Amino acid sequence: MQLETERLTLREMVPGDFDALFRIFSDPETMQHYPKPFDVAKVHSWIDWNRENYRVFGFGLWAVTLKETGELIGDCGVTMQNIGGKIKPEIGYHIRKDLWRRGYAKEAARKCRDWIFEHTPFGAIYSYMKYTNVGSYSTAIANGMRLVDEFEDDVNTVTKVYGITRDEWLKLQN
Repeated sequence: MQLETERLTLREMVPGDFDALFRIFSDPETMQHYPKPFDVAKVHSWIDWNRENYRVFGFGLWAVTLKETGELIGDCGVTMQNIGGKIKPEIGYHIRKDLWRRGYAKEAARKCRDWIFEHTPFGAIYSYMKYTNVGSYSTAIANGMRLVDEFEDDVNTVTKVYGITRDEWLKLQN
């Protein structure tokens, strides 16, 4: 599986992506909205989890690479997540911090949103995040999502849920 945008290629993660992903996931600033940065074992399990998702669902978080250089700069894709007690398809993204605010997360997430509606029967897709994660919910809003839920939980204190329905997506296409 490979998806392309104007500047990016999204492809399945492979074990050889470890070093680039570890640079992202071990960074305290990048992971400030998670309980803690990932250690070596967690990054290896992240790659394994996504490879299992590809096998089971046909999608997962894909490695995001720059078309121009092939450099891995993050991940973006769709995983099945427990959001407020229900399993829902969720677009997630992580971009290396020295490349923030260049539109890469928005570009990759938009491609994933379109792919899901073009290749699955899902009627809606979501992104959820800690209420303080302005970058993440700004990306969701930029991709046509709107706030659909907010709840308290043990992980994020307050979780915001953004979503877009298939019908809303179709209107964006016209």
